[in-house]
Amino acid sequence: MEITDIRIRRVEADGKLKAYVTVTFDDAFVVHNVKVIEGKSGAFIAMPSRKTKNGEYKDVAHPINSDFRNELQDRILKEYESGASDDSPEDT
Repeated sequence: MEITDIRIRRVEADGKLKAYVTVTFDDAFVVHNVKVIEGKSGAFIAMPSRKTKNGEYKDVAHPINSDFRNELQDRILKEYESGASDDSPEDT
């Protein structure tokens, strides 16, 4: 599976959330709302999730192996750090 497009929407509000990302795979499948989060050890990605009845968050889409997760995170963070953006910043 090839990552064919990454679109970054930066978040202007103060806080750990820095951007929302849309990733397209093989020019055929898209995943919205991947988040770029600033953590204590640097930026990382969080996959789109929903809150369950018991208050926990569960990913709705995610890589099934660590190699692909690392590749996805590396590509997204490279785009984010390069300043790439497809939309104006969002206020949250």
